[in-house]
Amino acid sequence: MIRTFAVLLGLLLVAGCVTEKPAAREQPAFYLDMAHGGAKLDSVMAASMISGYRANNGLGPVTVDPELMKIAETQSMAMAKRNKMDHDVAGTLPKRLAAAGYPATLAVENIGAGYHTLAEAFSGWRDSPPHRANMLKNGVTKLGIAASYAPETKYKVFWTLVLASTGER
Repeated sequence: MIRTFAVLLGLLLVAGCVTEKPAAREQPAFYLDMAHGGAKLDSVMAASMISGYRANNGLGPVTVDPELMKIAETQSMAMAKRNKMDHDVAGTLPKRLAAAGYPATLAVENIGAGYHTLAEAFSGWRDSPPHRANMLKNGVTKLGIAASYAPETKYKVFWTLVLASTGER
């Protein structure tokens, strides 16, 4: 009986040493390379990053707004289609907001191109005084963000971040 117990214990110990291959670590969403077809930007992660940055600077959070997501996507796609980084390529921000029927009481926009990851785009905006000011705009509560991949262009990825408030509390 003792011998049987010892053998079973030994087998259990050996079995404990043999484990399955560990699962590959999933890459954080802010490091996902957007410079290939099919990559999907994690807007919730973007809102979390920007909200954390705002909190570190004494400001309130922002949440993802589906309508602002569409507005940002339209702008990024227009820049990608024309291979041109320009705030007004799809019309001025106030005109784009009005055309979408978005009731913004306050709105700012950051664009970028050539950044392959959300982390790179965020860092570029954070390190640029005008873009930093937009991310730290007092009163904005919502965001829309988009990255459009255009493989035949110089920049490959075009970014748009729209931060806004509708006055709702």
